Amino acid sequence: MALAKTKQDATQERLATLTLPDGAAWATAARADAVARLRQAGLPGRRDEYWKYTDPASLVQADVVPAAPYQTDEAPVFGQIDRLRIVFRDGVFDAEESDDLALEGIEIERLSDATQMDIHWAKNLYGVLEKRGQDPVARPLATLNTGFATDGVVIRVTGRPSKPVSLVYLHRKETSDAILHHIIHVEEGAALTLLENGPAAARFSKVLEVEVADRGAFHHIRAQGRDHERRAVTHIFARLGDESLFKSFTLTANGVMTRNEVVLELAGQNGVAHVAGAALGDGAFHHDDTVFITHDAVGGESRQVFKKVLRNGATGVFQGKILVKPGAQKTDGYQISQSLMLDDDSQFLAKPELEIYADDVACSHGSTSGEIDDDAMFYLRSRGVPQGAAQDLLTRAFLAEVIEEIDDPEIAEDIQSRLESWLQRRG
Repeated sequence: MALAKTKQDATQERLATLTLPDGAAWATAARADAVARLRQAGLPGRRDEYWKYTDPASLVQADVVPAAPYQTDEAPVFGQIDRLRIVFRDGVFDAEESDDLALEGIEIERLSDATQMDIHWAKNLYGVLEKRGQDPVARPLATLNTGFATDGVVIRVTGRPSKPVSLVYLHRKETSDAILHHIIHVEEGAALTLLENGPAAARFSKVLEVEVADRGAFHHIRAQGRDHERRAVTHIFARLGDESLFKSFTLTANGVMTRNEVVLELAGQNGVAHVAGAALGDGAFHHDDTVFITHDAVGGESRQVFKKVLRNGATGVFQGKILVKPGAQKTDGYQISQSLMLDDDSQFLAKPELEIYADDVACSHGSTSGEIDDDAMFYLRSRGVPQGAAQDLLTRAFLAEVIEEIDDPEIAEDIQSRLESWLQRRG
């Protein structure tokens, strides 16, 4: 089918601003394949089914909408946690600000170095999971990323490192347009905790491809930057082996436009995948979580828990799907998306889906949107709690379930304190 002319023109205009990076034959082939796929599919438009709630124009257009870096005296997220820091400034690795990349049980390289090597384990993953994730729903912004990303990290986890790896994204230029691509392979029985924080750029595109081998574990916690004017589209593609674990949590506050996509494949038996997110939106804020989880083996467990607090005209979007393939018996799939509306101007748009081709499963989904409970507010106010403090207490209670998805108590406490600080500041 011929690509519509408007979509074709937009795709050509965007591609004209980009240069295909140099690299080894396998990397060049993967990038060329991505560009060919992108030309065929075209960049997304508002008429595309999975973009009808979110206008992708500012993510697609050739020119970057300027975004001023956010100035704050807040301490950095995860700043009190012992971690290995890897810093990117406007999408470029900053060696001076980063820690030594040596750590027991793990091998870390820059993507730009790995893709120059003729023989490298990343050959079997770079763009591979992203390409698998294009069916049945096209994700062309991820394809664009695979084609043109020049920086990122390549991590092979061979043991259980003593501390998390922390990716820190700094935004300094008003028109920076960052494209990062990370690859992580967790070997059998190994485990990694990955932290991410920071706004990264005026416009940010990131792809994270994660393969978790049998009995491996991957924990992912990120706090997306506070810059009010930033725009971002992120993708996580993951494949799980037997008895493996994948857990991802995202906290988002501020940002004009954020689209987070997660595509998970439970390919091994008794795999566990949890994806959770908390978003706090105020004013010109559009936040979209789009999740697709495929169960393709016996005994898999998946959870999607997303909650958004919206006020002053903010918009929240959730699109979540659980696909249970034939033979994936004993599947346990759970999905919940909820919004707390703090005024009448905000909106929450949800599209939960289940598609099941096995008969011995337990799958459920639910989506609700509402205001703060009047009885609960009256109870607190009648006991002398000021209205603002009462609202914050009820908001924290609303978000409690999603914060519980973080296994590490120290990290959960850091996220909780950050949440409370942001609520108190009202912005």
